[in-house]
Amino acid sequence: MINVKELNQDWLFTEAYESSADHKETRVDLPHCFNAKDGQSGEGMFKGKCRYQRKITLNQISNYYFLEVGAASLVAEVYVNDHYVCLNRCGFSMFRVHLTPYLVKGENTITIFVDNAKHDDVYPLMADFSFYGGLYRDVKLIEVDHVHFDLMDNGKDGIYVAQKALNGDAFELSITGTIINERHASDDVVIAIELFDRENNCTLKREKLDQCKDELSFKFTEQIESPHLWQGVKDPYLYQLQVSLYTDGNLIDKRQLSIGFRTIEVTADQGILLNGEPLKLNGVSRHQDFSQIGNALTKEHMERDLALIKEVGANSVRLAHYQHHDYFYTLCDEAGLLVWAEIPFISVPTTTDEENQNAKEQLERLIKQAYNHTSIYCWGVQNEITIAVENERIYELVEELVDLARHLDSTRIIAQANIHSVNNKSYLNGLTDIVGYNLYYGWYYGEMGGLGERLDAFNKDRPNIPVLVSEYGVDTNPKFHSYHPEVKDYTEEYQLLFQDNALRTFEERPYVLGGYVWAMFDFGSEIRNEGGAKGINQKGLVTIDRQTKKDAFYLCKAYWSGDPFVKLAGSRFVNRHRKNNDIVILSNLSRVELLVNGSKVAEQAVTKPMETIKDIALTLGENVILVNGYDQDGNQYQDDMRIHHVKEQDKGYTFVQAEEKSNVTNWFEKFDLKEVQEVNVKEGYYSIFDTIEDLYKNQKAKAVFKKYFGDIMENDTMRLMTGLMTIESMSKRSRFKIPKELLGVINSELNVIPLNDDSN
Repeated sequence: MINVKELNQDWLFTEAYESSADHKETRVDLPHCFNAKDGQSGEGMFKGKCRYQRKITLNQISNYYFLEVGAASLVAEVYVNDHYVCLNRCGFSMFRVHLTPYLVKGENTITIFVDNAKHDDVYPLMADFSFYGGLYRDVKLIEVDHVHFDLMDNGKDGIYVAQKALNGDAFELSITGTIINERHASDDVVIAIELFDRENNCTLKREKLDQCKDELSFKFTEQIESPHLWQGVKDPYLYQLQVSLYTDGNLIDKRQLSIGFRTIEVTADQGILLNGEPLKLNGVSRHQDFSQIGNALTKEHMERDLALIKEVGANSVRLAHYQHHDYFYTLCDEAGLLVWAEIPFISVPTTTDEENQNAKEQLERLIKQAYNHTSIYCWGVQNEITIAVENERIYELVEELVDLARHLDSTRIIAQANIHSVNNKSYLNGLTDIVGYNLYYGWYYGEMGGLGERLDAFNKDRPNIPVLVSEYGVDTNPKFHSYHPEVKDYTEEYQLLFQDNALRTFEERPYVLGGYVWAMFDFGSEIRNEGGAKGINQKGLVTIDRQTKKDAFYLCKAYWSGDPFVKLAGSRFVNRHRKNNDIVILSNLSRVELLVNGSKVAEQAVTKPMETIKDIALTLGENVILVNGYDQDGNQYQDDMRIHHVKEQDKGYTFVQAEEKSNVTNWFEKFDLKEVQEVNVKEGYYSIFDTIEDLYKNQKAKAVFKKYFGDIMENDTMRLMTGLMTIESMSKRSRFKIPKELLGVINSELNVIPLNDDSN
């Protein structure tokens, strides 16, 4: 019978193994992240190879042993008793190692080198989150008999369960799998399946008798009449499927899987249909890290995250930008959350791997390992992969991933998340079932109203393509506040306005499937230093330590949740220097009344999730603000806050932006752009359509680039783009702010340098 033992305790850890002379060891338990602190400090983050080592003792070796590593970021090498065993290059996926050939009776040493340094062909290559290193999920020792379900197919269970609706209320349940015989001798096997409802009643029982020599594939196809449906957050009903393997009448292997019966369709006019009913996606996005522990989350951390996501009233979660812990998918199954699961094919593609093998391998691992989770409704194949360039090669790479996803799982929707600069009519948008756009109108570009205008334009251009907003949000530091919130002030008040605009925009447009707040929680981003915090992306509804729910959290709850509540916004804006103040109330109730220092000052019906009661007079000193909210049955709910009317403005609430260094926009001022020159491609000569990497290979062409752009491409982040990006593609990115008049000027200077110039 299968035996699984956790190997999480007593690992010897050596940081910076290759560069450390003394190889100083410390004892750690798993999960462990060696960037738990510096990955969120903004002061520089260690990237390199570390060693984890542990001993196991086996009194006998009569069965077969496998090592299961939950995740090791980003690249891992495994050695057993100093023998090299395997290399894993999927830093967010589980992988297994067949240990038996390397084991000896008695003491055995397992060594795992984990490296989070940049590898040119391992994703992610570039992204706005910290690439934490570590052995950050569970490690297990699996002992099996010589006949067992497949453990080495890059999947999790060796069994894949699919269901589809038939005519009427019936469903077809398909169960496929593979059995391995390690002895390569023929054995009689019995595969048995049993399906139990929530009350533990057996609703299906079947078995097959067969012979297994090396390996045996099996399949059950059964019809289930009128099952209780999995209805998302409304009713996440799950059955338990037990698949058992017997030889000689003895149970030798078993899998217990949760199964939900549901149909999911996507339409351009009604959006997502769950069991035939339209469902607007009220979604949040989640990164898996946590304050001061990085990616080394325990089950308790994940349960806390799930509880907060349920509290805000979300019905869907985008688990970005990589494969998450299998336990979190399980929690989503049980909570009824629809899950967008994806791979870290993000920002820029590799320029060293023509086959894009790492992205394909990560996609295969994700789909095979998460295949049996009812909550997953779509596989995401790319996120903003056109940041550097959009061309035919990008289309080919995405198309290959779409084809692979469809081959591995024909039952689910395929999705992608595009940066805003991807044209509505782009070929890219025709490759997946759902098109997501990451839209930050009113933060990185444009005005808030641009969100609705862009969605309307997309619907006009591509009316048959289902669209949603896969990211939207603003960085918010809950210590900053303003009477007049504006872009880049990092205040809670601006986040409220931004979030309210987005949610109203989605509600008003039936063709928009919904959206995913970026993000549910603040998360580590080593490259960031903004909004009064280093090393943290502050777009979360909740802080990275999960201790502070920003006001926008309660606004989302007012829009989405059926749990009655009332909340006063601005409770952290304690010191108010104005006598008259607008009081903002967030609620999903019917009626509210406002009291100041014990006296009722206002009473009104609640007509929208965010109500504002204007010009409430405060007295100097402390003021107690109390709101009573009432539902339709007259039940009362309450919230209060204490704010101070002060004589002088509290400047601690205002973010002071450090003086910006000169950037590319300033450089253009010294160039004469009065004469607009036509951009021509002169055969045999350099142009603005050559990659920056190619320009740098020629000293004259490099000098032209540096004349206009200085050292802009010579930091670690931008260097990744040099093999992809051209000056022409740079001009399409708002971050570079390149005047179109400049393109002809630069091109004319490049057009006189022959491609075969050997001046280097």
